[in-house]
Amino acid sequence: MATMVSSASGLLAMLNENHPLLKLHALNNLNAFVDHFWHEISTSVPIIESLYEDEEFDQRQLAALLVSKVYYYLGELNESLSYALGAGPLFDVSEDSDYVHTLLAKAIDEYASLRSKAAELHEAAAKVDPRLEAIVERMLDKCILDGKYHQAMGMSIECRRLDKLEEAITRSDNVPGTLSSCINISHSFVNRREYRHEVLRLLVKVYQKLPSPDYLSICQCLMFLDEPEGVASILEKLLRSGSKDEALLAFQIAFDLVENEHQAFLLNVRDRLTDPKSQPLEAVQPGSSEPDSAQNGNATASEDVHMTDGTIAPNGTLHEMDPNEVTYAERLAKIKGILSGETSIQLTLQFLYRHNKSDLLILKTIKQSVEMRNSVCHSATIYANAIMHAGTTVDTFLRENLDWLSRATNWAKFSATAGLGVIHRGHLQQGRSLMAPYLPQTGAAGGGSPYSEGGALYALGLIHANHGEGIKQFLRDSLRSTSVEVIQHGACLGLGLAALGTADEEIYDDVKNVLYTDSAVAGEASGISMGLLMVGTASEKASEMLTYAHETQHEKIIRGLALGIALTVYGREEEADTLIEQMTRDQDPILRYGGMYALALAYSGTANNKAIRQLLHFAVSDVSDDVRRTAVLALGFVLYSEPEQTPRIVSLLSESYNPHVRYGAALAVGISCAGTGLSEAISLLEPLTSDVVDFVRQGALIAMAMVMVQTSEASDSRVGTFRRQLEKIILDKHEDTMSKMGAILASGILDAGGRNVTIKLLSKTKHDKITAVVGLAVFSQFWYWYPLIYFISLAFSPTAFIGLNYDLKVPRFEFLSHAKPSLFEYPRPTTLPTTTSAVKLPTAVLSTSAKAKSRAKKEADQKASAEKSSGEESSLAGSNIGKGKPSSEKDGESMQVDNPSEKKAEAEPSFELLTNPARVVPAQEKFVKFLEESRYVPVKLAPSGFVLLRDLRPTEPEVLSLTDTPLSTASPAGGSATGQQGSASAMAVDEEPPPPQPFEYSA
Repeated sequence: MATMVSSASGLLAMLNENHPLLKLHALNNLNAFVDHFWHEISTSVPIIESLYEDEEFDQRQLAALLVSKVYYYLGELNESLSYALGAGPLFDVSEDSDYVHTLLAKAIDEYASLRSKAAELHEAAAKVDPRLEAIVERMLDKCILDGKYHQAMGMSIECRRLDKLEEAITRSDNVPGTLSSCINISHSFVNRREYRHEVLRLLVKVYQKLPSPDYLSICQCLMFLDEPEGVASILEKLLRSGSKDEALLAFQIAFDLVENEHQAFLLNVRDRLTDPKSQPLEAVQPGSSEPDSAQNGNATASEDVHMTDGTIAPNGTLHEMDPNEVTYAERLAKIKGILSGETSIQLTLQFLYRHNKSDLLILKTIKQSVEMRNSVCHSATIYANAIMHAGTTVDTFLRENLDWLSRATNWAKFSATAGLGVIHRGHLQQGRSLMAPYLPQTGAAGGGSPYSEGGALYALGLIHANHGEGIKQFLRDSLRSTSVEVIQHGACLGLGLAALGTADEEIYDDVKNVLYTDSAVAGEASGISMGLLMVGTASEKASEMLTYAHETQHEKIIRGLALGIALTVYGREEEADTLIEQMTRDQDPILRYGGMYALALAYSGTANNKAIRQLLHFAVSDVSDDVRRTAVLALGFVLYSEPEQTPRIVSLLSESYNPHVRYGAALAVGISCAGTGLSEAISLLEPLTSDVVDFVRQGALIAMAMVMVQTSEASDSRVGTFRRQLEKIILDKHEDTMSKMGAILASGILDAGGRNVTIKLLSKTKHDKITAVVGLAVFSQFWYWYPLIYFISLAFSPTAFIGLNYDLKVPRFEFLSHAKPSLFEYPRPTTLPTTTSAVKLPTAVLSTSAKAKSRAKKEADQKASAEKSSGEESSLAGSNIGKGKPSSEKDGESMQVDNPSEKKAEAEPSFELLTNPARVVPAQEKFVKFLEESRYVPVKLAPSGFVLLRDLRPTEPEVLSLTDTPLSTASPAGGSATGQQGSASAMAVDEEPPPPQPFEYSA
């Protein structure tokens, strides 16, 4: 029976006794009752501490444990942990008490902090108390023994104990699943890039030890580590295997890598794939000239030799080749086409063209409401058209409005020509011939307008963005052969886009020569172009650019260089800290503004707390409005991996007294929540769309469109409200220009890419889409330079499921979307009455009219019954009146009223069958399922994007979609066939009409 103790004074008195057993008795009991009497015991802490320090006392560890508990209750956690370490094994890590849980958390934090500091200082071994290390190791071992593998993984990563991380993964029940979640942890919670790479290297090592390695995940890790050799060897191994399934897996890996848009890395992988073993050809007759390049995406198809069995011999070097080598050569040609990006671009182009649902009536409404004199809104309409038709190759609106378009002068003409590059983006084969009428003509006397020539070079860059191998030389030649700053401006932007991230030294020198001419217009573009060229390289060239920014007097050049320097440190995280510090402390506000972009891009998608704190500090403290606005906007780039956080973080800033800060808050939400349709983001932006300041309204309207893109009215009614708000602003003759421009651009973004693209900054594997992030960063510069609006097209990602077979063709088959069709349907086409500002009022019906109508109806019924003997026939005739052409407008309207009640009888199905290739919007992905009896099974379960398919019935004939022949029966743009059926712009990828007529008009 337990004895009730009312005070610890008696036990404390025993501590002063000489006999060790009395002291032991006292310590044991005090330790048992410390939870109740810690306040009394605290007065005798010096006595207990002296027992711990007495090396002859054999119960020192018990004394340390008691002191540790007293300090815990006193809130002195550092002292408490110090004595807990002295308690040795008596500090039981398995004890379920607040005391143990708190001290373990403290121990892990302390240990992790010491290990991190040692890593930052590049010290070989951290100076850690071995007793602290022992406690952490006991805790990790206990987690692994108890089967709490995820907890052990988290602690191992935090404590930089990769040995324990490997043990936790390998001993888990589901190693592939644990590895997958470990990749997510490393991306979400490891703040330092260098350490994240160490974790990923370990994961690759563990993956490779598995009996059946997950090559998809391994290659994603290797891409993140920038190790193209590893990826190339895996792809080669899969291609050389005799199995078709392994070849399909190799193709899938290549498509997944292409989605991350890392051009330099992909080209490195492609160039490391070894050609088949062969001897030179002596004499081989070329076979059919069928365009295999379109099917295989082979960049060197023109040099290939087609064998009689249909196989391809790369570069004409096939002679007495082993059958396995023939198969490898075929597969190699396909995978090189995928890695060069040509296959995916070709398929995307066909998809966007055939599924185009652009509504030309919206553009006609905008055009009719824009005043002739308002050049800003005129240009905005051209931008909106380009964005609305991005990648579709449909330029009907431009062809039908050449006279209206011809009003564009100077830079507006530059933008109008460049817009063709957005519309034809990805048209790699015919891009140059499409733009030929506008391009600089060598040796031509007088030449055309420098504005349309500069715009055409910019357009070529947009067409070939991130895939510029075929156009780089032409753009370089154009840049070298001109001294006209407008043409240099376009050529620099075009070169930067075409050679994005390739760090090509020769191109860099060409662009740098333009910079050193110190021309404001050309210098601004060259600064941006140098950044685009060196994206993510953290090149030493950044300091060279910074030096010139200090020397020049032109604000335009400084601003171009500031953004260019920021682009060079893209994704480099802590590696960029020195440069960021240098820029953010600069006296020139334009360079501090560049520092905000450097912070945004260096830590893009990391949700790094340090970067967020720095940006918030500048957002509220800098003396320059430009810097404050950009600091808030930059939060969108840091947080796009966790979009739901952004509205919460910027909510107070969105209510700032400073309109520049409010504008920044709007765009930050637009960038980070783009394409999500996030309810909190819409709620934050709604009040800003009716802000008192015009440019805040402009930013909020653009941001709202970015958030709502591909969100249907059925899933959020505010989408319909927003569309009506845009129409109202555009039609309102008293609305100011800034807001009207925002509404016009928002209309284009809402329906971007023929209503078949969204804005995505992360791939399905949660890696950055580099081109998309860079595109939005440069797009946000439109505040200073409108032509940069077109960079938003780099962030567009098709909302498509495109299933491919072994031949990289698109077989026709059905799969399931387990949701109501209305949730994800295209917006309904607008009807003609919405193009006028007049509101149609209900027709007033007089009582005399009603009586007359009733009388007429009676007479008609009597006449009908007299003519037809059958009552049934009579009722049929009566119903046909409503279905035929009404005798008067009023009758027609009265008949239309009854239609909705007839439709209500049909309940909407809870699912729909989609046919490959199909539009699948991001919110729909979780509802997509393959049918059980389907002929095709995906290599990797993916609800959208390019998915390789295994054919379970290979002997049966296949029906293919997206063939190279154009559709001849109907317009591909179902939404507004009137404007596009039979139009020269309704083009297939391989069959081109002549380009639009040049719009050169003399004033």
